[in-house]
Amino acid sequence: MVYFHDLLNFNWKRDFLKKKDKFIFLCCSCGGQTPKWMGRCPECGAWDTLVEEKIMGAVSGKARTITDSKPVSINAVGGTQALRLKTGITEFDRVIGGGIVDGSLVLIGGDPGIGKSTLMLQVMSSLSRADKKCLYVSGEESVLQLSMRGKRLDSGSDSLFIAAQTDLDSIVSMVEKQHYDALVIDSIQTVFHPDISSTPGSVNQIREASMRFMHLAKTTGIPIFLVGHVTKVGAIAGPRVMEHMVDTVLYFEGDKNHIFRILRSVKNRFGATDEIGVFEMREQGLIQVPDPSAVFLSDRSGGVPGSVVTSSMEGTRPILVEIQGLVSSSGLTNPRRTVLGLDNNRVAMIMAVMEKSLGMNLSGLDVFMNVVGGVKIVEPAADLAVAAALAGSFLDKSVHKEITLIGEIGLTGEIRAVSHVQARIKEACKMGFTTCLVPNSAVKQLSRVKGMTIEGISFLKDAMEVLFDG
Repeated sequence: MVYFHDLLNFNWKRDFLKKKDKFIFLCCSCGGQTPKWMGRCPECGAWDTLVEEKIMGAVSGKARTITDSKPVSINAVGGTQALRLKTGITEFDRVIGGGIVDGSLVLIGGDPGIGKSTLMLQVMSSLSRADKKCLYVSGEESVLQLSMRGKRLDSGSDSLFIAAQTDLDSIVSMVEKQHYDALVIDSIQTVFHPDISSTPGSVNQIREASMRFMHLAKTTGIPIFLVGHVTKVGAIAGPRVMEHMVDTVLYFEGDKNHIFRILRSVKNRFGATDEIGVFEMREQGLIQVPDPSAVFLSDRSGGVPGSVVTSSMEGTRPILVEIQGLVSSSGLTNPRRTVLGLDNNRVAMIMAVMEKSLGMNLSGLDVFMNVVGGVKIVEPAADLAVAAALAGSFLDKSVHKEITLIGEIGLTGEIRAVSHVQARIKEACKMGFTTCLVPNSAVKQLSRVKGMTIEGISFLKDAMEVLFDG
């Protein structure tokens, strides 16, 4: 006869609870959580991004190892600056802060086919030629395909090792068995942990892989680069916590129809943010562009209505770019507003100020704005150039080809001061410009630049009188 207390020996309760696994729905875009499926994420508002994930319980049956770590004085830590590893690619070194810091974790994202894998393969090749042992792990290409691409880019070296692997434990074991000076994971969305039941690319998998690679970088001192996919809106796919864990976040931007690519830093614990590096995509790979201003203005033809040049600060470097505006009649009820390389809301604000201050009625006309070369400008210092390009196209009058404009426009039509005006003017003078319109409040703080005439303006209407002779 079986008694009730004997049934407890079968641990039936534990087995029953094991079968009732708990699940939660996670957003692939922002990492938000919700107990039930919804068509739209309640945190970021993205549609159809919630996926079901199993809640991982605490690991039992294993003794937890506690490491004995003691706090130390910050002044007692040896070395005043982190050691930086030069790649030999000047544009890349500038963006990353002057070189790769030992033990850093870098995340690089960009659109498919923009050149992320090409850039990282060239960086590893450059390091390996400087007698650095590098490992390139790909989860998207085979070893043969990597070898073929490396030969096409002339990236062969005995110190550059490649592997096709997606298992997280295997990658970590591979790095721990042999010492490497740099590691690339291409891409983080293909790496999976065998103990997690969700598919590769899910929120749990990306979070676990990022944590493991962060721990690996900090404990071994190996700089690790994680290549990441981007979503439809241009953000790096995966939980937002991944961008908080890494030391540096780089975006590789550019239009695939253009030959120029821009590497932009949006987060950097070891250097300046908003720094950019310019590359040119060619058959033999990415070629760095040391003088972007000359390249962006090489095909500019002066004396054309709607074409204006401004100086934009990208990190610590001023770059001259051409802004084009086109105003044409519209046969539509709602006129078109097409803006490339600029903020749509800021262009709309400038158009409203022009209508109020200059009397230019643009409400019933089609308006097109473009920054030549695929560059994206987000700073307000380009406001005056945007207004001049629109006014030139509206009036069918051209701005003199040797004039450049710098200034922010306020809602009342005043021209406000911007930062680094002196550096912008010097860059314009170097490129052959002879006249620069700047905010009147900044003129007193500027030193004279040989060969450059600096004119201060206070309001938008004053600038239009100087540019178009009333």
